[in-house]
Amino acid sequence: MTFTYSVTAHSRANPEVVYSALVRAGTWPLWSRIGAAEVEAGDPGDPQQVGDIRIFRTGRAVSHERIVELVTDRRFVYENVNGPFRFYRGAVELAPSREGGTDIVWSAQFVPTLPFSGSFWRWYLTRFMQRMAEGLARYAEDSRD
Repeated sequence: MTFTYSVTAHSRANPEVVYSALVRAGTWPLWSRIGAAEVEAGDPGDPQQVGDIRIFRTGRAVSHERIVELVTDRRFVYENVNGPFRFYRGAVELAPSREGGTDIVWSAQFVPTLPFSGSFWRWYLTRFMQRMAEGLARYAEDSRD
């Protein structure tokens, strides 16, 4: 069974600034609960490209994510390549807001490895990713100019 979640946030920063933080794994520990970030081949401070694998560490948990689609200043799509999921594909959509700044929609669809754990993962990921989206929004605001 496939599960989904979707969370939203708003940043006063322009989409270019928000996108710049998303494509640089090295910024993620600065605006999220992720403890450390690496890129399998390359510098986490440089913009990543489609196909790059990013390695995130949070406590004892290690996540490997492959970037599968990028649309400059608009869309960031990734897949989890290990962990508690048979399938996990997340997307961050950025849109200029009518009020100025950027509307952020962070969503995913996933299939958990363990049967009957999908409701738990949806609850957990919705909370975790809401904080991620809000952290990204605030970080971009502080980084603009």
